[in-house]
Amino acid sequence: MSTTTIRATVRYFAAARAAAGAEAEQVELPTDGTVEDLLATIRDRHGPELARVLERCTFLLDEVAVRNRSTPLPDQATLDVLPPFAGG
Repeated sequence: MSTTTIRATVRYFAAARAAAGAEAEQVELPTDGTVEDLLATIRDRHGPELARVLERCTFLLDEVAVRNRSTPLPDQATLDVLPPFAGG
């Protein structure tokens, strides 16, 4: 029996956490889901405020920086959403 979906955990930091209203959430996607598919799903869930934040974010997929949003998602992946940080 083959699985038709995968699960991923999205962890939000700083402004992304505020815009999503959550520290983390589980997302279910088709087995051929990509980072961009996951981002589209969370944009739809959380609306324009999170969409604006996502435009400036960088992403870590299982602790590795992702630049290509067509990267396939493995089952049980973790995507960290990292807005630009300011500090001194």
